[in-house]
Amino acid sequence: MGFDRNTVIGFALLAVLFFGYFFYTSKTQQAQLQIEKARKDSLAKLNPVRTDTSLVKTDSLHQDTLNHIASAGNFTTAAKGTEQLSTLENDLIKVTFTNKGGQIKQVELKKYKKTDKTPVVLMGNSTDRFSYAINTAANQSTQTADLFFTPDAIVKNADGSQSINFSILSADSTSITHQFSIKPNDYMIDFNVHLNGANQLLTQGSMNINWLYTAKQQEPDIKYEKVQARLYYATNDDFDYTAIGDGANKKVETPLKWIAIKQQFFNATLISGTNFNDADVSVVAPPDSTHQINNTTTTLHTKVPAGNNITVPMQWYVGPNDYYILKKYDMNLQSMVDLGSGMFAFVKYLNRGVIMPVFHFLSQFISQFGWVILLLTIFIRLLISPLTYTSYLSGAKMKVLRPELDLLKKKHGDNQQAYAMDQMKLFREAGVNPLGGCIPSLLQVPIFFALYSFFNSNIALRGQGFLWAKDLSSYDVIAHLPFSIPLGYGDHVSLFTLTAIATSLLISIYNMGMTPTQGNPMMKYMPYIFPVILLFVFNRLPAALTWYYTVSNTITLLFQFIIQKYIINHDKILAKMEANRKKPKKQSKWQERIAQMQEAQKKAQNAKNNKK
Repeated sequence: MGFDRNTVIGFALLAVLFFGYFFYTSKTQQAQLQIEKARKDSLAKLNPVRTDTSLVKTDSLHQDTLNHIASAGNFTTAAKGTEQLSTLENDLIKVTFTNKGGQIKQVELKKYKKTDKTPVVLMGNSTDRFSYAINTAANQSTQTADLFFTPDAIVKNADGSQSINFSILSADSTSITHQFSIKPNDYMIDFNVHLNGANQLLTQGSMNINWLYTAKQQEPDIKYEKVQARLYYATNDDFDYTAIGDGANKKVETPLKWIAIKQQFFNATLISGTNFNDADVSVVAPPDSTHQINNTTTTLHTKVPAGNNITVPMQWYVGPNDYYILKKYDMNLQSMVDLGSGMFAFVKYLNRGVIMPVFHFLSQFISQFGWVILLLTIFIRLLISPLTYTSYLSGAKMKVLRPELDLLKKKHGDNQQAYAMDQMKLFREAGVNPLGGCIPSLLQVPIFFALYSFFNSNIALRGQGFLWAKDLSSYDVIAHLPFSIPLGYGDHVSLFTLTAIATSLLISIYNMGMTPTQGNPMMKYMPYIFPVILLFVFNRLPAALTWYYTVSNTITLLFQFIIQKYIINHDKILAKMEANRKKPKKQSKWQERIAQMQEAQKKAQNAKNNKK
């Protein structure tokens, strides 16, 4: 078919007409829409109505409900229901259960209060849940936490224990029962999952558990509580932990007996009757304003026993981080009580073997823990008194030698090398170890770190007041500042910290009068620098520790005064040192080499001076 000139012109005119028509129609429609919009806006001003977002939300919820019912498969009757609460309690805990998911809703600890005097509640957040996936029909699955279980009546047994069952039944006669029971005076909650038709309910005999838990603030200082937050887990007979105060991710690929979310003084622990195959944990640290320590999502996988009708045994421990309570379960749960970790992990043996038994013994006779700490301090100081006496004796010898050291300093002037050589020679002749006063002090460092761990983790101190301190497990406050001082000091003033620093300064000033500075000008300022550093370190530490440090320093001052004034005889020390000088000195090979090196250095220095 051919196209002549007229035909082409005709098609071109037709195209122009069509484009003109569509353009005119579009403009007309836009104008009509604007008029309609203006009319609706006017009506809206006269008769305002709610936005359509609520309708959209309702439609979304309706769709979710339909999807939820569809995924319930043969458990359709359990897909809808009304939440019902049930309670089991003993002298220690009050456990509230919900039929939605047949799970724990919250645990109230009866013997512990928060700073606002309300009970400590764990596992009580609206987002907390324990769930696992089940097959509901062919190619369909759902989470147990989304199903409504039917609660049975609470059973109270002759031994004082209580139990309750939550069950769901499917159209094809498979069923699930969650059984919970508690014993008198016990924080442990027994939890058994009974699966009738396990082969249909679970895929490849594996239970995939999802545990969501929010740790809420329980202590006055949320920042310090976050520092103490840990994820603990036990693999075989060992345990490990990860700090989770600022959020973390942890994957455990070896079988584990239990896994715990630990706060400063409380924990929630899920325990397997057999073993969990692995665990994957994700932790988010919310802002401090939410009063939440962390939000934890834990995924666990466990192989269930073979068979169609099986029981999966588990337990919940929801309670205090009390060493003696946790130890009685014989699962290494007491490892969550941090009595020494990291590079100072060895101090936990000092805590377990000495400090904890003594503290526990004293607290049985004295109800006021401040006086218990005082007596514990006296016991520790008596225990290390031989080291203390050695330190003071070394200080007395140095004091006797001070006039001779001053003469040496005057003799050598700015020649520090020559002064140091003659100084060591004087020490050797007099039989004085210049480090004799330092070594005993260094040996006391493990004691300090042991007590630091002990007072930070000892729940017995929580809420116990003493003098002006309201809570020995936290810092005492005598004044709040309108600003925050950096370097860790904070926005408050701790009086126990000030007394600890003041006594430390007094000890430093006292010791300066006895110990020569060895010609180093910086040594004159060192005794003052350390207490100032402690001021920033101690201000956020528990009042129990700063009270201990105050008592220990006071005892040190008294011991120093008594020993120096009434026990150590300086004339006898001087006579003994003179006798040591007269004795023939037999040097070891190492001492001979040191002497040769010092002599060579002295000659080199003299030659250098002569050359100048």
